[in-house]
Amino acid sequence: MQHRRLGRSAIVVSDICMGTMTFGSQVDEAEALRVLDRSYDAGINFYDTAEGYPVPPDIKWVGRTEEIVGKWLKTKPRDAIILATKVSGPSHVWFRSPNRNGMTALDRRNIETAIDASLTKLGTDYIDLYQTHWPDHDTPYDETMEVLDELVRVGKVRITGCSNETSWGLMKSIATAEKLGTVRYQTIQNNFSLNNRRFEDELAQVCRMEGVSLIPYSPIAGGVLSGKYNGGARPEGARFSRYLEMEGRQAQMGRRFVNERTLEAAERFMAVAAEAGLDPVTMAVAWSKQHDFVASTIVGVGAEGQLDAILAAADLVLPDDVMKAINTVSRAIPYPMG
Repeated sequence: MQHRRLGRSAIVVSDICMGTMTFGSQVDEAEALRVLDRSYDAGINFYDTAEGYPVPPDIKWVGRTEEIVGKWLKTKPRDAIILATKVSGPSHVWFRSPNRNGMTALDRRNIETAIDASLTKLGTDYIDLYQTHWPDHDTPYDETMEVLDELVRVGKVRITGCSNETSWGLMKSIATAEKLGTVRYQTIQNNFSLNNRRFEDELAQVCRMEGVSLIPYSPIAGGVLSGKYNGGARPEGARFSRYLEMEGRQAQMGRRFVNERTLEAAERFMAVAAEAGLDPVTMAVAWSKQHDFVASTIVGVGAEGQLDAILAAADLVLPDDVMKAINTVSRAIPYPMG
């Protein structure tokens, strides 16, 4: 397992991060604990969760993921784990957060309320990486950055980051931090995969020039790049099999990830992987890690057995001919997720 620094901070993490988004909904506690143990034994020291997990967001189980991670955390040396969680920001058009009845502005009250609740659920007195989950472009960045700075000063948080942020928002936060002399975002957690390369258009250069690390999520495009949705398949229990039967935000997300163009791209990427003698999941994770602006790639599984193909990417560097073949597919089917 390779290790990289988060932004300009002193924190160094494994270049694969275990995500916990479905722990407590799709993945029950017993299986989640097995996944976490297997990840730890494989050398992963970086774990990502959120106050709003698991998904899909629902008041009946919100916060359960942090509770499961907290239970597991008690079985490991705390200093051996780099723990990341998030405070829910405005959900915009995507969903209404179950936290605080959906009143999740990134202001002082909400951030202070959220951090104390997360610390309690996780059973720890500090968070290594505390992230804003969805941006809040209406609340002044001065207020957000000042309260995050205070959390670092009192020792509840080591470093801060953002998630699903825009180029403007990331630069605004950095400018605000410089103006006020507060902590800055060291990381940004956005969607990035073979089927969604939009981060390369602008945000990648912001990260390079400003010393911010991307910790990409959904490197397998929600399972689409494994090929399990090819040919119109709807695997039982799979996230997008469920989402495509729902309404609203879940259906919209399902169609974004599973559509004619994404499935065609997945088939072509699978052919590239087969030619290289690789599992397509292994190739997708290795590709994600193979970028200078990426510190650690967040992976997620529905069962312990799915870790095999992911962990095979731990020390894998894709050769030039495979990278060129991947780029050929991306040029032929640009932006399949829109």
